[in-house]
Amino acid sequence: MPRAMPSTRADARLQLRKQKGWSQTDLANKSNVSREIIGKYERGDATPSIDFAKRIADALGVSLDYLVGEGINAHFDKKKLQRIQDIEKLDDDTKEKVYFLIDNIIQNTKGKKAFNS
Repeated sequence: MPRAMPSTRADARLQLRKQKGWSQTDLANKSNVSREIIGKYERGDATPSIDFAKRIADALGVSLDYLVGEGINAHFDKKKLQRIQDIEKLDDDTKEKVYFLIDNIIQNTKGKKAFNS
C-alpha cells in the first residue's frame, strides 16, 4: 500500500513536538495516545480521530483549531486565547484602557513599518 504524503498538519504536529524538545514517546505519554499512532500521524499515514487530536492538542498546549489549522482560533495558541478571555473578564473601563493601549501600539508599529519601507 503506498504511503500518503505528510500533510501540512502532520508537519505542524511534528514541529510543535520538536519545539518542546519531546520525543514521540514523550508526546504519547502526555497525550495518552500510543507512540506508534503518533508516528503514523506525523508521517501522514493516518489521520487522528477528534478525540486523539484533542488529546494531542492539549498535551502540546494548543487549541484543536490551532492544531488542525482551521477555524477562528487557528492562529492562537492556548496562552493567547487565555489572555483574550482574561481581558474580556475585566470591567468595561479597564477593558477600554487595555484596548486603547493595544490599538496605539499596533498603530505605532504600522507607522514605523511604513516609514522604514
